[in-house]
Amino acid sequence: MGDFENKERDEVFSKKVRAGKRTYFFDVKSTRSNDYYVTVTESKKRLEDGVFVKHKIFLYKEDFEKFSEGLKDVVDYIKANQEVVEKRYEFNENHPETAKTSDDFSFDI
Repeated sequence: MGDFENKERDEVFSKKVRAGKRTYFFDVKSTRSNDYYVTVTESKKRLEDGVFVKHKIFLYKEDFEKFSEGLKDVVDYIKANQEVVEKRYEFNENHPETAKTSDDFSFDI
């Protein structure tokens, strides 16, 4: 029962984003002192054995502004120097590698 209460307190909000062969999870979590922070998890199925490999970063609220500025700068650089065609994904069970979903994620900074 304690684990359930802990899980309920820790997980505040989640957003799942499917993007081709990857899935991103944006989760708002809470510390014991009720401070919110963000975890960003990338999940991708490894081709050789089908195991899902996950990479996670933690983003704390005191870093939001610097993180947003840095992300905006690198995205703006790429858009200024190369053509960027953003894909829209929809889920298709028969062809998951070409899946498209309306659960797309737009990151406005």
